[in-house]
Amino acid sequence: MLAITLLVLCAVGTQALDNGLARTPPMGWLIWERFRCNTNCKLDPNNCVSEKLVKEMADRMVEDGYKDVGYEYVNLDDCWSDKERDAQGRLQADPDRFPSGIKSLADYIHSRGLKMGIYGDYGTKTCAGYPGSLGHLQTDAQTFADWGIDMLKLDGCNSNVTTMKKGYPEMTKYLNATGRPILFSCSWPDYERAAKIPINYTLVADNCNIWRNYDDINDSWGSITGIIDYYDKTQDTLVPAAGPGHFNDPDMIVVGDQGINVNQANAQMAMWSIFAAPLLMSNDLRNIQPVYRDILQNKEVIRINQDPAGKMGKRVLTYNSTVDIYVRTLAGPLEFALMFLNTAAKPCTVTVSLRQLGFTYQPGFEFEDAFDNGRFVGVFNTDQMYNYTIKATGALLYNLYFSS
Repeated sequence: MLAITLLVLCAVGTQALDNGLARTPPMGWLIWERFRCNTNCKLDPNNCVSEKLVKEMADRMVEDGYKDVGYEYVNLDDCWSDKERDAQGRLQADPDRFPSGIKSLADYIHSRGLKMGIYGDYGTKTCAGYPGSLGHLQTDAQTFADWGIDMLKLDGCNSNVTTMKKGYPEMTKYLNATGRPILFSCSWPDYERAAKIPINYTLVADNCNIWRNYDDINDSWGSITGIIDYYDKTQDTLVPAAGPGHFNDPDMIVVGDQGINVNQANAQMAMWSIFAAPLLMSNDLRNIQPVYRDILQNKEVIRINQDPAGKMGKRVLTYNSTVDIYVRTLAGPLEFALMFLNTAAKPCTVTVSLRQLGFTYQPGFEFEDAFDNGRFVGVFNTDQMYNYTIKATGALLYNLYFSS
């Protein structure tokens, strides 16, 4: 009997995430980068973290076409909760900024055909000082399920990083036990990286749908390229970890904010699609310029991102230290995505053959321009040298098909 009990305990302790979610990278909107921890609704009622703001973003996602192209999650981040738990030890929303409560907000988002995401923290307090989940993991998992939450981001501030290999899988177990499919976004690997603790990506992928590996993104080209540089340097580790149900998360899409231009916006969307990364916008959808809305809703770029094979692309060549070239293998009907990223502040022309990029199919490939609605560009021979001109701090993105 003791042996049977031990076997059961071991099985529960190693239970993997079992929610059937994120078969392709999740798409949606996340409040943090654009609105941070703005809780002053008296002075800034239109931009504070509140149910009003979240409902307005959900409305814009539906009415302005984002939902139609695949964006579905509407996610809170830090600073949504009250500073204290309730008498039963449960998290509760700030009563002034979320007077209807989180369940009512989730019901509204669901009524619009969308899904609701929320934020928690593995430590004693969140990064902004609100109640953390340490010692309350099971209670919080059930609370989120009772509220109708569809996605949980679990941060790692104010915690003992050495316990995360045990603690995050514990939360996985409790989420599974609720019976509600809740997409699990983990910050666990990022904290282990910062603490120089070896990361077990097999364990991470077994317990998380998406996970952060590196620093928070900011609304700047330098922040975007810094994240890309980290992913390039660690691609041999990150690429094998990604696949349907479990993806690397380089953080939010900042397209439509003030810090990047059109070239850079196209480049971020293209790069995140090559990475098979979540497309979680953090911007103000109420006043976004049409050019940026079109970039966010580009169906060809999204089709690459949402390819059902779920394979993460990788850098295959660096040209003159300023242009990086990436290839992602796709399930079809496309075969490959090919991207050129120019990080320099001036245009650059690259001369290269497809064979130099690892393509050996002798009849060559049909090229389509993903930025231009899949416009046919031509048939490119495998061994011929071609010139590709990339705009300053910009990108090219092509769909490639085997030529008959």
